Amino acid sequence: MASDIIRSGIGRRTGIALWRQIADAIRAGLSSGLADENGKLPPEIELAEQFGVNRHTVRSAISALVSEGILRAEQGRGTFIIQPERLTYPISKRTRFSASLAEQGQKGGSLVISHDVIPAPENVALALNLDVGAPVLQVRSVGVGDDTPLSRATGWFDHERFPDMADNLLRYNSVTKAFAACGLGDYVRISTRVEAYHATLDDVEILRLSPGSIVLVTYAINADLEGRPVQYSKTRFAADRVSLQIEHEPLG
Repeated sequence: MASDIIRSGIGRRTGIALWRQIADAIRAGLSSGLADENGKLPPEIELAEQFGVNRHTVRSAISALVSEGILRAEQGRGTFIIQPERLTYPISKRTRFSASLAEQGQKGGSLVISHDVIPAPENVALALNLDVGAPVLQVRSVGVGDDTPLSRATGWFDHERFPDMADNLLRYNSVTKAFAACGLGDYVRISTRVEAYHATLDDVEILRLSPGSIVLVTYAINADLEGRPVQYSKTRFAADRVSLQIEHEPLG
């Protein structure tokens, strides 16, 4: 039952406010049958009984989800799920942000907000198959679709191999076009790891999210057609605006 699933993760000595835990559990339960066929949640008193808390705590949780744009409260009718329009971001052999936006009728791309050449930290060096301390270009950017921030990312590139990458990113606002200008005509995704977290203060500010929102975080490595890594990136997607779709290459 949905009530059993959502209640199982509630703990009173976790260091996380009870209303926040319940808000997260309600959010998770929205896809597990918590709401009815019309998207309406059970009454507050019923939710309080399911969670074993008082009604005020449930009300605080619902209020937070309303402010985050997950739920809407209608006077005299109850509380309903808001079904947001999400963009689909396919993760495949050739993952291209701008192309994905264009295919879904949106304009946008990756806007650089800062860049610098730094010594490669251990995790970056490992991902790019470089020596620790080798010069890498670190770029922070925001992915935008129709003037709405969808993601924020930090990317790293081998500075010795792509010395003009920063200038090209600023010129084209596209990693694909920047690589092409550097002489790399094609590249492929060789690994992606996906995790989920609550939004940080930077996420709230840059992506214009509400506190407590969920972000999907990808750690990705792109390589040239010979398998040599050319880009390592960490990207944080607003989960209520973007759906990540893992695509597998056809057999044969």
